[in-house]
Amino acid sequence: MTATYQTYTLNFKQPSGTSRGVLKTKDTWFVIIESNGKKGVGECGMFRGLSIDDRPDFGSVLSWTCKNIFLGKEVLISKLKAFPSIQFGLEMAFLDLESKTSFELFPSKFTEGEAAIPINGLIWMGTEAFMKEQIKSKIDAGFNCIKLKIGAIDFQAELELLKSIRTHFSATDIELRVDANGAFTPNDALEKLKRLSDYQLHSIEQPIKQGQVEEMAKLCDITPLDIALDEELIGVLDLSDKQHLLETINPQYIILKPTLVGGFQGSTEWIEAAHANSIGYWITSALESNVGLNAIAQWTYTLENNRPQGLGTGSLFTNNIASPLVVEHGGLHYDKRINWNFNL
Repeated sequence: MTATYQTYTLNFKQPSGTSRGVLKTKDTWFVIIESNGKKGVGECGMFRGLSIDDRPDFGSVLSWTCKNIFLGKEVLISKLKAFPSIQFGLEMAFLDLESKTSFELFPSKFTEGEAAIPINGLIWMGTEAFMKEQIKSKIDAGFNCIKLKIGAIDFQAELELLKSIRTHFSATDIELRVDANGAFTPNDALEKLKRLSDYQLHSIEQPIKQGQVEEMAKLCDITPLDIALDEELIGVLDLSDKQHLLETINPQYIILKPTLVGGFQGSTEWIEAAHANSIGYWITSALESNVGLNAIAQWTYTLENNRPQGLGTGSLFTNNIASPLVVEHGGLHYDKRINWNFNL
């Protein structure tokens, strides 16, 4: 058994705004394992500025991992706790190596094209006009759940956007989620949540920056709007620490990005801890290519979680890996008539 890796830069079709800045490109790393004439491909989609494995030694650790692939999946994953995106890439690659059909990691009605995964339509930050344009496009495309990234333009302008949606669509027609990416402060968060709650939102992701556990716990206790933890989960590696964090903060939801929390194994630990505390969850991609998105989607379908998932990121890039993943009518589908084209 041998392994190599390749770096790949994904180019956004248009600059995509978040509260942490505007994204134009996204680097990712593919691990390719070969054994007995068969290949397995996985994606280590480390996210610069967000992943805990955004470290100077990332490349050298990935190189070490490939050289020591003979140690096997379980041993390597246990040694790579501080590198969740590499853990996830290995999980993917080994599953692909063992699969009967390339890139079909979790055979199901989804991979047979018989079922779809409901997803939210993602609205990126930008000018008011740009955000309005995106909102109209998503609604016209059949999405009944829309997620808006907020915190970059004037807060009042963001409220006006929400108001304009609610003028035409009730909470029964369109589920609205917002993601602040930690843009609020502990001092102004509650007042902003009260104002946002006027528009019958489903939830808000990470209203204040991660690491303020006491403040977040207070906010979750008195919030008029359901709170979902996102960045708060990054870097919490041990099961006991995951359980303690959820028991302390007691959010209404958690959002799991497998690339950032240690793949399927790390995400499953979070799900079990959430279930134990009656906390809901959904799964979101973290701007991986279609290789990583495919793995996340196939696994997500097996969870039988009927909430809209955050898996609509495949169409963001001009040079994504061609795959059977297709977004139609507010759902992610697997069209077996379309072939994979993993040719780097």
